[in-house]
Amino acid sequence: MRHFGHLADDVRGRLFLEQPRAFSPDSEADVLATALGATLYSPATRPTLGADIRKQAARGVVSMVLCLEDSIADHEVTAAETNLVAQLGGLSREQSGGGAKTFGAAPGDTPEAAHISTDCTQDLPLLFIRVRTASQITDLAGRLGPAIGLLTGFVLPKFTDENGGAYLEALAAAEAATGRRLFAMPVLESPELAHLETRREQLFGIARLLDKYRERVLAVRLGVTDLCSAYGLRRSPDLTAYDVALVAAVIGDVVNVLGRADGTGFTVTGPVWEYFPVQERMFKPQLRRTPFAEAEPSGEAVRQRIIEHDLDGLIREFELDRANGLLGKTCIHPSHVPAVHALSVVTHEEYSDARDILDRERDGGGVLRSAYTNKMNEAKPHRAWAERVLLRAEVFGVAREDVSFAELLSACLCG
Repeated sequence: MRHFGHLADDVRGRLFLEQPRAFSPDSEADVLATALGATLYSPATRPTLGADIRKQAARGVVSMVLCLEDSIADHEVTAAETNLVAQLGGLSREQSGGGAKTFGAAPGDTPEAAHISTDCTQDLPLLFIRVRTASQITDLAGRLGPAIGLLTGFVLPKFTDENGGAYLEALAAAEAATGRRLFAMPVLESPELAHLETRREQLFGIARLLDKYRERVLAVRLGVTDLCSAYGLRRSPDLTAYDVALVAAVIGDVVNVLGRADGTGFTVTGPVWEYFPVQERMFKPQLRRTPFAEAEPSGEAVRQRIIEHDLDGLIREFELDRANGLLGKTCIHPSHVPAVHALSVVTHEEYSDARDILDRERDGGGVLRSAYTNKMNEAKPHRAWAERVLLRAEVFGVAREDVSFAELLSACLCG
């Protein structure tokens, strides 16, 4: 699979100086953590889950979480597990077989509810299951049978230093039983993390625990909705997570402890953007017209579509995510994916700076003026940033010098 693989070759050739490189679920962990991009969540109760996975892959989604936790009601868990096993089983048979396969119908559905596909070669996204309990990991791994081969790992909700060990031990047991490499993505969202008096102890306890299982931890996710709930808060679509002081403080502390660039840290992903419907806005859009006016022929139409779907808030929050050391984002609606992926492409300026910094660092360090003559590039302090940029460039590609975010997004929305 590769990012922007759903676009035509000539479109990618026009947009990218360096094309996104292919990767697979068997790639190195740092590549997969960077490649997560916009991770789309879907309730495991959906009767057409298999078809949905196929459809989203065709639209450029590269990672998905099939959720058994907060997205479904407590009384739906058993049926959701059954549906999930059946849906992944259908996908697995399609991947390994040939000809038309029927999938997408939950147990008890009529034949008309099934989805027929003749395409057995399409890459699936990186798939994760969000469980409720540690015991679900080993139980589902056994029930999935050969379909375990479709999974990249499990998402571990409300992860703390008290319950985290059980989750990670269950993951190790499932890995040993199935022979399949499985990654963990713990979600930090507990009240103990939100509350100041317990946050420090929680963070350092979690850091010690994750270090013990380092080879199994793909990324750390932030559950901002749950963090807000500890104080009865909810941000509006006109505000980002960083405008909520309590949440911003938690994000800063998580990155401080778990996102270090000295080899002890992990990839920390951005929080979910909750909004997608059109609704009356209190504040004016924050998207400047100029970049979109220059992205002919459909730049203004793309800008209007972003505003109508409240994506300008998502775009602003994603930029703040990156400035605060986060990579990728949790998404609950397919409309969010193109914006996150377009923003993840390395700009020509970033790429030029990163290459110059690493070249100068190999020559002994020092300061040089950027090729764009608008900033100072200092080899030693900027080395870790440059290495991360080049890894992102491998996965998301490098835009041509004259290609803007607006043009990338336009291609994703129209391609």
